[in-house]
Amino acid sequence: MRFAWPRRSTPFDDDKLREECGVFGIFGTGDAAAHTVLGLHALQHRGQEAAGITSFDGRQFHSHRSLGLVADSFSEQSVIDELKGGSAIGHVRYSTTGETALRNCQPLFAELSAGGFAVAHNGNLTNSWHLRKQLVRTGSIFQSTSDTEVIIHLVATSTFRTLLDKLIDALRHVEGAYSLVALTDEGLIGVRDPLGVRPLVLGKLDKAHILCSETCALDIIGADYVRDLEPGEIVIITEKGVESISPFAPARPRPCIFEYVYFSRPDSSAGGTSVYEVRKRIGAELARESGVDADLIVPVPDSGTPAAIGYAQAAGIPFELGIIRNHYVGRTFIEPTDTIRHLGVKLKHNANPRLLDGKRVVLVDDSIVRGTTSIKIVDMVRQAGAKEVHMRVASPPTRFSCFYGVDTPEREQLLAANLELEAMAAHIGVDSLAYLSLDGLYRAVGDADRDNARPQFCDACFSGEYPTHLTDHDETEGPGQLTLLAEQRFG
Repeated sequence: MRFAWPRRSTPFDDDKLREECGVFGIFGTGDAAAHTVLGLHALQHRGQEAAGITSFDGRQFHSHRSLGLVADSFSEQSVIDELKGGSAIGHVRYSTTGETALRNCQPLFAELSAGGFAVAHNGNLTNSWHLRKQLVRTGSIFQSTSDTEVIIHLVATSTFRTLLDKLIDALRHVEGAYSLVALTDEGLIGVRDPLGVRPLVLGKLDKAHILCSETCALDIIGADYVRDLEPGEIVIITEKGVESISPFAPARPRPCIFEYVYFSRPDSSAGGTSVYEVRKRIGAELARESGVDADLIVPVPDSGTPAAIGYAQAAGIPFELGIIRNHYVGRTFIEPTDTIRHLGVKLKHNANPRLLDGKRVVLVDDSIVRGTTSIKIVDMVRQAGAKEVHMRVASPPTRFSCFYGVDTPEREQLLAANLELEAMAAHIGVDSLAYLSLDGLYRAVGDADRDNARPQFCDACFSGEYPTHLTDHDETEGPGQLTLLAEQRFG
């Protein structure tokens, strides 16, 4: 059977790259599950399809997993009370591999020869289906379609003695991007992939230690940020304290640059740098690269707002909320007719004609993927009376799919992969269109001396330079340009 990378639709064809997942773990507190619920609330933007928590009380593991938002899954105190113990891990999911079903909700748990093992994973393994086929041939029985279960089976079949050594052995077989938290009989384990593509941070609350995808999850429980885990680092947290090891071969770090553009919450820090400040600098770079005479700078809410502020400050043009977002739109909506379907976007965004009428407007958005929502937004602003509409995009053109845990369309659906700039401008109906350059993005995140041949970040969605082999893709699609790019870097 030909493997197809799954794609998810959202209300009104929401034209954004979908966040991967979020993980949270805590060790050494009497109410670990309650803290984990709060941490997952802060990470909700990273996944809204499902949520789950596994705890350990010193004798046994307890789990609760459910489809839907964190508030839907853990609103009852009785549910939290059942998750007993002083340690817990949690996960919010947006599926990039595997169907949306309860069996794919995380954390996943298994009783292994070395003890109980629960794991929650953010990212995507680019050789998971290759490994899965090998494991099935040797007798492994899978209960889910999630790539995370591959890790469990690799751990279970490892010939090493201790659970930690089994995990290290398992991860030496996988390719791709991952940060994961694991809960065992002895403690909490955190792992960041050798390239550091996906983020993972360490925090502390009194005597408790926390691992999570973003610093905003520390803020919500009043914990202190300690540091980011290094690429390829494993942190083991037990009653003895925190131990750090680096068992993998050294590699040049390639953290995902889109964390700064869109994925992380603006109140988080990534790599020790304020995401909000980076996004403002991105907007300022965009203004310097592609300024245009205008009356107003208007963000496409909410993700375009920090960049729009930076753009307005650098350009000396007033910043205004010319588009208002409704934050109370549900995730489903019945669209029975073409008329209702066309009007559906106004449930989420509505223009403010008192500000826009007769004005030359610069719309600032973080990215354009398919361009479908951009068309609707531009049309809305023109109907509100704007005299000119210019679009400025706070990232380079998205021309390539991501295989590292971000749900992106196939290349034939990516607007920038199929049209030149002028054609894109005509397609979405703007008077002018400009993107931030890749060099401008690197300047904004603080790496002005970028070596074009060896990027300091993973920017594959912009450049097509994938930092790992794409084994599953190559086996199902056949060798192509993506393989050639990987061979050029690793052959």
